[in-house]
Amino acid sequence: MNIGEASGASGVSAKMIRYYEQIGLIAPKGRTESNYRVYGAEEVHVLRFIKRARSLGFSLEETETLLKLWQDKSRTSASVKEIATTHINDLERRIAEMQGMVKTLKHLSHCCGGDHRPDCPILDDLAGESPAKGERAASGESPAKGERAASGESPVKG
Repeated sequence: MNIGEASGASGVSAKMIRYYEQIGLIAPKGRTESNYRVYGAEEVHVLRFIKRARSLGFSLEETETLLKLWQDKSRTSASVKEIATTHINDLERRIAEMQGMVKTLKHLSHCCGGDHRPDCPILDDLAGESPAKGERAASGESPAKGERAASGESPVKG
């Protein structure tokens, strides 16, 4: 099948298939006399594997490692589980960071009058000016060296 058919069968765009070939993640079985790529059921299966790994947030490097493990019938499942566990920990860390962002933005939005006045604690915070009281605590940040804390504490020494 050609690249368009492989794309339709795998759910991976033709552009991404070309990119995966360019970086060496996949290789077509061959080319026609007209130099068109030729794909078979095996390549489509690999493309579906890649698509699923990417949809779960695995990086290209992790996907390549998982793909090699999948193709290696002598592998141990422990090596696969290690990659998945590391990825889970990374996802949980990123989720916690995003929850902190949401908490901070909710606080800043609450502090903003949203009226006709130009005063805006959201923009002040983004500019590093007089953050709303408690904002740094909500984000989990401590004041930078030499910067006054939101509660009026003295600068952090260090």
